[in-house]
Amino acid sequence: MSRAGHPPRQPASSRHPGPGTGDSYDNALAEAFHSLFKAKLVRNHGPWKNLDEVEIAVAEYVDWFNHRRLHGEIGLVPPTEFEDDFYQRGSASTQGEALVPSLQ
Repeated sequence: MSRAGHPPRQPASSRHPGPGTGDSYDNALAEAFHSLFKAKLVRNHGPWKNLDEVEIAVAEYVDWFNHRRLHGEIGLVPPTEFEDDFYQRGSASTQGEALVPSLQ
């Protein structure tokens, strides 16, 4: 331990490099979600009186986003319904394969 009670610093040679600079699409999904979140919830339903109201509004929005929102790219079904159907089939059907782009 150092004098201030903190562990000693690691030598530069033993430090792990960070993730580095990615490309501009690394956070595309998160950015799209946050943009929609701000547009649909924050701008349309605020201001809230306290933190509890914000927490409830966020929980309701996430529930809608995952369980009731009709997603056009997956056949106008909610994401959780599409995911449940996918796993119940055991693999992607012909329709599912057409809706979900391949990584190959």
